[in-house]
Amino acid sequence: MRTVRFRIFLAITLSAAVVTAQPAAPSDFAAIKGFYEAGLRRNGIQGSSLALIRDGEVVFHDNYGIQSQSPRVPVDTNTTYHWASCTKTFTGVAIMQLRDRGLLSLDDPLVKYIPELGAVHDRYGAVSNITIRQMMSHSGGFRDSTWPWRDSEWQPFEPTQWSQIVAMLPYTDVLFEPGSRFSYSNLGVVFLGEIIERLSGDPYEVYIDKNILKPLGMYRSYFDRSPYHLLRYRSHSWDLKDGKLAEDPFDFNTGITRSNGGLNAPLSDMIRYIQFLLGDPGRRVEYDAILKRASLEEMWKPVLPVRSDEDFASRPGAGDEVASSFFVHTDGRLRLIGHAGWQNGFRSHFYIDPGTRSAYIVAYNTDAQDKTQSTRAFDFELRDELIDHFFPKE
Repeated sequence: MRTVRFRIFLAITLSAAVVTAQPAAPSDFAAIKGFYEAGLRRNGIQGSSLALIRDGEVVFHDNYGIQSQSPRVPVDTNTTYHWASCTKTFTGVAIMQLRDRGLLSLDDPLVKYIPELGAVHDRYGAVSNITIRQMMSHSGGFRDSTWPWRDSEWQPFEPTQWSQIVAMLPYTDVLFEPGSRFSYSNLGVVFLGEIIERLSGDPYEVYIDKNILKPLGMYRSYFDRSPYHLLRYRSHSWDLKDGKLAEDPFDFNTGITRSNGGLNAPLSDMIRYIQFLLGDPGRRVEYDAILKRASLEEMWKPVLPVRSDEDFASRPGAGDEVASSFFVHTDGRLRLIGHAGWQNGFRSHFYIDPGTRSAYIVAYNTDAQDKTQSTRAFDFELRDELIDHFFPKE
């Protein structure tokens, strides 16, 4: 009898402790819309889209401004944004797919799959000590920029061939002891993309299309330059500095860096990806065929702290950690998993709360970059506003 009573008491106690996701009232969404659009206007952002997801379903979607000036085309549900470094999460999912299929171990050295890396200078020991796992957590010691030597407008936007990277490996230095700290590395993610190509036999973008985009129904998503039938939906992008708006290159090619920043997609497709990350018991078999839930959750385990600097601005008591191809933002008791993107005038961000299957995703086509107008600063303001007024509380 005591056992039965204890079980009843435990069940009541646990049910009282469950975090419930109460639907936001229309007035709450009106306030969020007002905050969001006022921030866009204040910072000179030409176009943007925002979606809020609760219990796996879209509960708010707002499109703002224009995707092109001449002709003047408003942003709508078909507008295609460049997602920049949000692409890295797709690369991470692909690496985990290959791991789960028995084709690699996360603790394998990079040189096992890319022998050319033996030419890298490593003052801290053998390059063969640097692992795939460290590349996924940006702790392998490689520099940030894939190609830091571009100094003229006529040069390609990014290196176009793997051979260019190989040519510079003897001039590449490991900057700190691998595994000792976080330091964001686009170059390291290019190495992950190369491993995906060598193990799958497909070009990186073909592999991602076959194994992530098409299984999720992301049929309007693609890498680099637009297919002709989707070109009219692709957003232009701008930089805003000192009050002057300048258009960035349109429909550009990210070259060999496609695995760390080449994805283009409308918000509707990216929402499908967010829903996959959030999970759905009714679609467990479908989602597990892409990547098992346990493998996704493994990717979200914090690895190293991220320094509190202007690139990861946090409120008092909040902080950021790097996981495997994702970042973890903690604010009070809320723990959000996400990633940001920034390239060629585009900025983007998504955060998910797997516990309540809540999330938001936002894209901007203008990068304001001064003290009075800053897309990056507003992006953090929007995050904190949604933490306070959208994500469920205990």
